[in-house]
Amino acid sequence: MSTDRRGFLKKATAGAAGIAFSGSLNAMSAKSYSKIIGANDRIHIAIQGLGRRYNAYMGAIAAKESNVELLYLCDVMKSQRDKAAASVSKVLNNKPILENDIRKVINDKKVDAIFMSTPDHWHAPGACMAMQAGKHVFLEKPCSHNPQEGELLVAYQKKYNKVVQMGNQQRSSLQSQEIIKDIHNGIIGDVYNAIAFYTSKRGPVPHQKLANPPEGLDWDLFQGPAPRRAYTDNTWDYNWHWYGWDYGTAEMGNNATHELDIARWALQVKYPERVEVNSGKFHYKDDGWEMYDTMEATFKFSDNRTIQWDGRSRNGYDKYGAGRGTLIYGSNGSVFIDRDGYKLYNLRGEEIKQNLVRGLEDGNALGGGGGLSTLHTKNFFDAIRGKAVLTSPIDEGAISQMLTHYANISSRIESSFEVDENTGRIFNREAMKLWSRTYEPGWEIKSV
Repeated sequence: MSTDRRGFLKKATAGAAGIAFSGSLNAMSAKSYSKIIGANDRIHIAIQGLGRRYNAYMGAIAAKESNVELLYLCDVMKSQRDKAAASVSKVLNNKPILENDIRKVINDKKVDAIFMSTPDHWHAPGACMAMQAGKHVFLEKPCSHNPQEGELLVAYQKKYNKVVQMGNQQRSSLQSQEIIKDIHNGIIGDVYNAIAFYTSKRGPVPHQKLANPPEGLDWDLFQGPAPRRAYTDNTWDYNWHWYGWDYGTAEMGNNATHELDIARWALQVKYPERVEVNSGKFHYKDDGWEMYDTMEATFKFSDNRTIQWDGRSRNGYDKYGAGRGTLIYGSNGSVFIDRDGYKLYNLRGEEIKQNLVRGLEDGNALGGGGGLSTLHTKNFFDAIRGKAVLTSPIDEGAISQMLTHYANISSRIESSFEVDENTGRIFNREAMKLWSRTYEPGWEIKSV
C-alpha cells in the first residue's frame, strides 16, 4: 500500500477528512433518496441506545466538516444518559438533550436522522417509527429480530424514501471494497465457497433471578415491543443477548452478521436453497446462558456455491489464526478478508498480494469502533446530502441478515430446511412459525 493511501486512511480515521464514496456494487443510487437536506446544510441527529456502541459514531459526528448537531442522547437507563453526556461533552460544544423515551425524540420535527444502537428487539420497530416520522436511520446490526421485520424495514424504506444505513461497517472498508471488486472481476477465478468465522472467550453467565429493576432503568420501555415479563437480575446491561429470545438474536445476530455479509457480497448470492445447522451449548453447561454457544451452519446456493459459518463463542482457540474473518475460495486462488484488509493467495497457497491497515477497527472488543465506523457514519451523512450512495443500504443488509435468522430458526427447531431462493421463504411449516414474533399489544409494526 502506498504512503499516500495510508495517510489518507489515518486522516479519515481521525475524522479529519470529508469523504464521499461511490459505494458497493449493490449500493442504491444517491438520486433515489429524497434530498430533504442540502449539500451544505446542518444535519440534526439523535442517538438511541447509549451502551457500548454509540462512541463509535462520535469521530464522524464531531468532525467539523460533517456539519452535524447532536440534539438528543436517548436511553432507558439514567446512568447511561449521564455517562454519555459526560463523554460527548469532551468532544462537542453543544449539550444534547437527555431523553428517556425515543418516541418523544421521533416526534421532534427538528431531528433529521436517528442512530439506533439499542438491544436487538428494538431495532426494526424503532427504525420503522422513525422512517414514518420522516427520519433517516443508521440502524445497527442486527437490523431485525426476525425475518418478517427485515421485510417490513425494506417496505418502510421504499414507502417513506429515507436513507437507511445498516451498521455492518466493513462495507465501508476501502480494502474490502477493493478486493470484492477484484473477486467479482475474476482475480481468483470462479468463486464457489466462503467460510465465515468468529471466535470468542466469553465466560460463564449468571442464572436469571427475579429482582427489582435497577435504579434509573425504565424496564417497561426497555422491553418496548417485547411481551412484558418480570425483571431478572443482570438482564438489561448485556446478558439479554443470552437470556432467551425475547430481546436477543444469539451470536448469529450479534456477530455473524458482519462476516456472513462479506461472504454473500463476495459470492454475489442472495437467498440460499438449503440451510443446515449443527449447534449446541457445550461450555459452562450449568450456567445461565440459554442459547447455543457453538454453531456450524451451511448455506447452499444455486450454481453450487456454499457459505459456511463457524462460530465459537466460548472457546478461544483461533482455528483460523484470527478471531474473526472470511475466507473466499475460487477456482484459481483464495482470499482472506477481515477488518484489517485482505491477503490474496494463489492455488499453491502462496501469498501474492496483501492490503492491510492494522487497527482500523476493533475486532472482538465489545462495542467495536474505529476507522471503519467513522467511514460508515460519514457515508451515511453524505448519502443524506445526496453526495454519495450508501455502502450498506437496508435492502442489501436485510438479505444478509436473513442468513442469521435461517441459522437461528434451524437451530431452534433442530432441523434443516429448504428455502425459496427467489422470495427467501422457508419450505418448512415448523420453521415458518418463527418467521415473526409475538409483540406487546400496541407495539406491532404495521404493514405499509
